[in-house]
Amino acid sequence: MKIALIGPTYPFRGGISHYTTLLHEHLKERHEVRFFSFSRQYPKWLFPGKSDVDPSQMHIQVPGVERVIDSVNPLTWVHTARILARNGFDVVIIPWWVSFWAPQFFTILKILKKYSNTLILFICHNVVAHESKSYDKLLTKLVLKQGDYYIVHSREDENNLLDILPDARVCRHVHPTYDVFRFDDFEPQECRRMLGVSGNLMLFFGFVRDYKGLTYLLKAMPEILAAVPVKLMVVGEFWKDKHYYLKLIEQLDVGDHVIIIDQYVPNEDVGRYFCAADLVVQPYVSATGSGVVQIAFGFHKPVLATAVGCLPEIIDHGRTGFIVPPKSPEAIAEAAINLFTSKSKGFFEENIKRQQYRFSWERLADKIEMLLADGIQYH
Repeated sequence: MKIALIGPTYPFRGGISHYTTLLHEHLKERHEVRFFSFSRQYPKWLFPGKSDVDPSQMHIQVPGVERVIDSVNPLTWVHTARILARNGFDVVIIPWWVSFWAPQFFTILKILKKYSNTLILFICHNVVAHESKSYDKLLTKLVLKQGDYYIVHSREDENNLLDILPDARVCRHVHPTYDVFRFDDFEPQECRRMLGVSGNLMLFFGFVRDYKGLTYLLKAMPEILAAVPVKLMVVGEFWKDKHYYLKLIEQLDVGDHVIIIDQYVPNEDVGRYFCAADLVVQPYVSATGSGVVQIAFGFHKPVLATAVGCLPEIIDHGRTGFIVPPKSPEAIAEAAINLFTSKSKGFFEENIKRQQYRFSWERLADKIEMLLADGIQYH
């Protein structure tokens, strides 16, 4: 196939950037692929974090990226569409995750479809964004209706897509594992020494927003601590009121057991946190896909997560982690205590290793080929 891939990559940070870059690498092993990315992703005033630029010293990047799309310059959208139309691609693959990209992608695809027969495949990380507004669904439908095929990573997102586009040709496939953060030969005790931690260790990783459910994990801490000594590392940039969480920690009197690292973690440091942890916790209130659980599995770490989005579909309860009801500090505490008192970490690690192929990028590439086979043959 002749493929055009559009999406973020280095120097932009975050899970979508890593995902698109890794997808490019694996598709390029089998097909002719050109990678079109952004010269500017978000205006500074719009991005809720400190910066959308990756501060890492160890970059996840690929050569030959064509940085042609400026998110606030419509002329670049038209220019990109013309490049795509002129080059006879079989398919254009585009990630979808937030309605900010509605004007840009709508313009590119509308022009492309007018002047070519190229198929459009959307990989939907979120059909409708977390904490979305009323207009998000309208903008999402405007863009996604330009597609021919769709891949989602959860049953919830599949339902969300079919609610918007009932006739969508959609395939549900697990989010692949992020296995690219092993820049060093990590050893748990050495990672703990470098981080200045010891004993039983839980990890909450990623930027902090309301839907991530950190509140409920913190409220579980007194019950966990009553049964077993443990520390919780909260590692990620706070996008909401950090003071609220600090006050809650004080009210719960768990400050000596919670470590806050309020920053985006560069690639070379990600592995240290996951390697050091015994248990990764995702107490989400809502979710669709998840990159964090796939980083955890890349380090063979069990995940305690809530029954939302894709999480029950990718975590094998009692074998690769635990699934508990959302908004339940009691259930979180019970599962965490179970792990730390049963001494079964090796059991979880072996089960995670056995499921590696299920979460491989090769399987995703297979799925894309199968999904597009008939369309490319007849278009």
